[in-house]
Amino acid sequence: MGEFSKKAKGRVEQAVGGLTGNKGLQKEGQDDERAGQVEGAVADVKHAVKSAKHALNEVSK
Repeated sequence: MGEFSKKAKGRVEQAVGGLTGNKGLQKEGQDDERAGQVEGAVADVKHAVKSAKHALNEVSK
């Protein structure tokens, strides 16, 4: 599951948990949303490393 879908799933779970009074579902939603945020941060770091590597290769030519 991708970053955005995990965040969306988490938000939905939190909303449904809030409406039904299900604290467990709310907590699960928070966890899923955070997992999506972490996945996004990891992807950003990977992209930055690839960009830096590419820039270093261009400079060393």
